[in-house]
Amino acid sequence: MELQHVNVKLFVEASDETLELLIPVFHRWIQEKPLEELLLDVADYRHVYGGPGVVLIGHEANYSLDNTDNELGILYNRKTPIEGTNHSKLKQATLAALGALQRLEAEPKLNGKLRFGGKRIQLLINDRLLAPNAPETRAAVDPDMKAFGAALFGGSGYTAAYEQDSRRRFGVTLQSAQPVTTERLLANLSSRNGQAS
Repeated sequence: MELQHVNVKLFVEASDETLELLIPVFHRWIQEKPLEELLLDVADYRHVYGGPGVVLIGHEANYSLDNTDNELGILYNRKTPIEGTNHSKLKQATLAALGALQRLEAEPKLNGKLRFGGKRIQLLINDRLLAPNAPETRAAVDPDMKAFGAALFGGSGYTAAYEQDSRRRFGVTLQSAQPVTTERLLANLSSRNGQAS
């Protein structure tokens, strides 16, 4: 199965105030163009309970401080298809999410109010036709997910829990046995072991 439209959510600790502070930060990113994707607009969905939060809308991808299921996280949502292996697509989306998170963790306006929890990362496929949330999809992509998890966590222990509700998007939550930093995850994916095979 060839994956596309990969989403990555990095669960974070942040206050409600952080969502408001994020709006001018995302507007500045549109102006300064610090990311690879073309960024277009900012949408404020803070009024939606357990919803998408604050979204930085781009042409190729969206970035957001997402609050789906009332769990805050930096969410990277790849919208346009890319070439490569499943591993390289998972890696591209995760590197983009980690890069945005690292930038936000260092953002002076947020004053340390947003921190990576260090343990949980969710990988989603935002295409129900391509990847329905069914046992067949899990069987088809489980080797890719396991190989990617091993590269991401650098061989240290982690668990993988697949979304069981067939009404929801196909996804897996990877949880590290020990907290890891944004920098360590970036280093793991940038190392030789993090390369696509």
